Amino acid sequence: MKDRIIAVTGSAGALGSAVVRHLAAAGATVIGIDLAAQAEGPDLVLALGGVDLCDSVAVTRAFARIGDRFPALHGLVNVAGGFRWEAVADGKIDTWDRLYAMNVRSALLASQSALPLLLAEGGAIVNIGAAAAQKADMGMGAYAASKAGVARLTESLAAELKDRGVRVNAVLPSILDTPLNRADMPQAEFDRWVAPAALAEVIAFLLSDAARAVSGALLPVTGRV
Repeated sequence: MKDRIIAVTGSAGALGSAVVRHLAAAGATVIGIDLAAQAEGPDLVLALGGVDLCDSVAVTRAFARIGDRFPALHGLVNVAGGFRWEAVADGKIDTWDRLYAMNVRSALLASQSALPLLLAEGGAIVNIGAAAAQKADMGMGAYAASKAGVARLTESLAAELKDRGVRVNAVLPSILDTPLNRADMPQAEFDRWVAPAALAEVIAFLLSDAARAVSGALLPVTGRV
């Protein structure tokens, strides 16, 4: 990771901040992009807060600011996203639209805007999918469908870019061990979940030269769930 310039969306969240810390500790120059107005952090060289990653204009402007400061990107990690548990039978169509926007549209817009910078020197995109995209349980319909969209986006973009020097992969975590998930499921066995720091290590591998032969992969990271 040394001297690599990597942008992380959703950098202020539980997983995003873990990814930022891990990459910075490995020597990367890390740029954070988040909807939170205060996205600053000691591990970020550039923090872009207040960016709605579902808004094409806002995303384009954010990456234009990155391009003004850096000649190229070596990596993009699309962490930004969302979750809602809701049954299909009496659920709201707005939930489906919102999760599609948060999980698929955000990753698409960031990838499109980052691509000119990634193509400058070659690089890698890592998307955050979900194990639920492979088999959805009750209440997971809208979320799983959106994360299935992330998987198909990953595969399609990987095929488009395979001869252009940019690799595209996704990780498919199960339940992340975050404060919010602990609060929602207080009786669960937390040590069976995936720690954000552990997932960050897998993401860093996919960004690295050690994964130079890997593109279009959907990598399950499920702990002991």
